[in-house]
Amino acid sequence: AMGHLCPADWLVLQVPAHALMEGDKVALRCRGWNDMPVTQVRFYQEGKDLGEPLEGTELSLPTLQLHHRGRYRCRGRVSTWLSQWSEESVPVTVTVHGERLHTDT
Repeated sequence: AMGHLCPADWLVLQVPAHALMEGDKVALRCRGWNDMPVTQVRFYQEGKDLGEPLEGTELSLPTLQLHHRGRYRCRGRVSTWLSQWSEESVPVTVTVHGERLHTDT
């Protein structure tokens, strides 16, 4: 049965694994455990509600700025065939590095 899962495992906030630089285009994705459907997704940065994303489960940061740094989490409604309920992901820290070093001069 699924009851032994930690509540923290139901939603995962996915952040790109590579180093994030100023000016990058980045999408944060809120995924349900085992690709379960997630609806009514909202994103939070340092506890501030960023609202509902346009892409349903993806928050797009078109041009990364240093102020995008911080702890992000997502909330959403997880649905099984039995019921649906609200869940929250574990916070993920997003680090934004300053301008690229141009070594190719």
